Amino acid sequence: MPELEPAAPALDDELPADLVEAGCYATTREAFDHGLVVLALGRPYWLVASTAGHRLLVEADVAGFVGDQLRRFDRESVDWPPRPLPPGPTYGTDVITPLGWALAVLVIFHLQGTRPEWTARGALDTVAIFDGGEGWRVATALFLHADGAHVISNALGGILLFTAVVKTLGRAAGWLLVAAAALVGNLAVAGLAYPGPYHSLGASTAIFAGLGLLTGHMLRVLAGADRRERGRAMFGALGSGLSVLALYGAGGARVDLGAHLAGFGAGLVFGFGAAVARRR
Repeated sequence: MPELEPAAPALDDELPADLVEAGCYATTREAFDHGLVVLALGRPYWLVASTAGHRLLVEADVAGFVGDQLRRFDRESVDWPPRPLPPGPTYGTDVITPLGWALAVLVIFHLQGTRPEWTARGALDTVAIFDGGEGWRVATALFLHADGAHVISNALGGILLFTAVVKTLGRAAGWLLVAAAALVGNLAVAGLAYPGPYHSLGASTAIFAGLGLLTGHMLRVLAGADRRERGRAMFGALGSGLSVLALYGAGGARVDLGAHLAGFGAGLVFGFGAAVARRR
């Protein structure tokens, strides 16, 4: 059995008699790359230098099959390797503001124990918002929590996600977009529930808005890339975001799936739009 390793250019008097040309290439690198395809098929190859270029020779009994695979390789190699994505603006890592946000959320939760009226007056309530004109609830509900496990999980998740958001979008723009997407998410879920009763509280709408921002931003970056596989890459980015949403936002007791979906959806739109504006 022939040894399957890249072949050096062969002399005519060293060649077996039953060889057929499978291709002729301008450079040694191109010839070797196509020879690797032949090796991957489990067959040997020979290279012969000629005035026309580097001739790739294979055994006659597999010439048709090898030729078909080489044509497929050429089709799949169009625009490969892809050109790198254009560099975007870079921002320093900011852990201070996410930690400050988490501390504020924990302090407010501690104060809820002695000020129960904060929960009564600040939780998301569709009737109070749309019939009573208490629009502040869309914002205040983001800082209130029902129990210790709820606030701790949100604080930890928020530190991680908001650090990534401000690293990607910048401190001012990142926090502004998180706030806007979270408010829109709360307003949307309240509007969809109205006129029926609906009550909710917690920072998870903002956290999943942050996840949506990162996902939407990456979708727009990939959409603008000059690459043949950008559709697949965009699908992968969206799938990753949805997987995190499903893993951490769609299970467990007393989980407000509607608020999570609304926050993620709003963040997706805002993140995509922010990336569009940045590229103009």
